[in-house]
Amino acid sequence: MPFNPRFLACLALFCGPALATGIAARDVPSASPSDPFVQATRGFKDCSAPQLRLLDTSEIRSQEHVRVQHGGSCYRSGRCRLPNSYLYDADIIPRVALYLQMDGRFDDTSVWALGQRRLVTLMGCVHSKEQAAEMERAVLLVDDVMGVINLLSVGSGPMPASPGTAGRAGLQ
Repeated sequence: MPFNPRFLACLALFCGPALATGIAARDVPSASPSDPFVQATRGFKDCSAPQLRLLDTSEIRSQEHVRVQHGGSCYRSGRCRLPNSYLYDADIIPRVALYLQMDGRFDDTSVWALGQRRLVTLMGCVHSKEQAAEMERAVLLVDDVMGVINLLSVGSGPMPASPGTAGRAGLQ
């Protein structure tokens, strides 16, 4: 099929705004009201609370089936103790907060933890990339945590749009 510049122009005209909106919406982490979200440390004085985009009722309904099924095969095979990945989160996040508070290396940080599907998203302010990496490794040691999404900011700058970039997030 030959290249058609008019098709590309139409695609950009009609799909461009939708794609741009989708990308902007992903810049802020989203959460269901049932996803545990706590402030784990409070030592960085100029760090404001991360922003989360709370899912609306229709989004929650559309994700309901996936949320119920996530982790089912792991449970049926005997590898996981609970039949749903989201069932772990209410237990994991308070333990993550306690572990970070008791560790001592993170007393000068202000960090929030969000739990979704045994994945812990860390948001907030640390003093160095090394401290962020140490915190990520520490959280991976908490029982039942499958992975860490590191959205920590070095200093009090804006939250990164994706793991591995520098920034910070506040509740919307």
